Amino acid sequence: MPTSIRLLVIDPQMDFCDGPANGALPVPGAWEDMNRLAAMVDRLGPRLDDISVTLDSHRTIDIAHPAWWVDSRGGNPAPFTPITAADVEGGLWAPRNPGWRARSLDYVRQLEANGKYTLFVWPEHCLIGSPGHAVHTGLFAALRRWETREFGMVNFVTKGSNPWTEHYSAVAAEVPDPADPTTLLNAALLDALRDSDVILIAGEALSHCVKATVTDIADNIGDEHVRKFVLLTDCSSPVAAVPGGPDFPAIGRAFVTDMKARGMKVASSTDFLAA
Repeated sequence: MPTSIRLLVIDPQMDFCDGPANGALPVPGAWEDMNRLAAMVDRLGPRLDDISVTLDSHRTIDIAHPAWWVDSRGGNPAPFTPITAADVEGGLWAPRNPGWRARSLDYVRQLEANGKYTLFVWPEHCLIGSPGHAVHTGLFAALRRWETREFGMVNFVTKGSNPWTEHYSAVAAEVPDPADPTTLLNAALLDALRDSDVILIAGEALSHCVKATVTDIADNIGDEHVRKFVLLTDCSSPVAAVPGGPDFPAIGRAFVTDMKARGMKVASSTDFLAA
């Protein structure tokens, strides 16, 4: 029987939820994912030694939001528009503030050099202080019940408030800013995960923030710890495929395949410790 079980919930926020939430960036299936996760939290109760919840936390003016960029006529890009370094170099897109061009161009160049992502313009989402920034209502209620019954405190980890970089992973921003410690490696989170016997993983979206966070954790604490990971397959879903653009569900499936090869396990929320 595992002696230390930590639940890591990645961005379970209203703006990522479909259905009743009508989120700004809905992930198909996310509302029910979080309902199932809430039920598991209630079922396991004292068997969960610790819970960490990451929160995507953005501003309206953000390098991955439409308001940052303009074309030659002053129009903003539509959500789900990719912006490459070549686009910025050629003048197809420029930051609305001309003084930001050099740094914005440097960012997209660094992002592409990292080989993980091209800059993608998202709908404004998880704006700090907005209803969409809040945790899924059913899950939040379950977390409060857990805190009260177990006399524990959920560890909320915010990410994404630096407007100059995307921050999919809770471990570090895509292009860390040395002047902003919130974008650098989250050593405290890594240490806590390293000390756990089992790390349950859930959240949204499988193709983006879950993928980035789990991959970064594995890369930073070593494959010997990846065997502790258990992805709750019915508590995480990918962003829908973009017509003419990336196949995000396929990206999510490839991530799961890769991590299973490294030792990660998978289970449903109802099967985990069901006996």
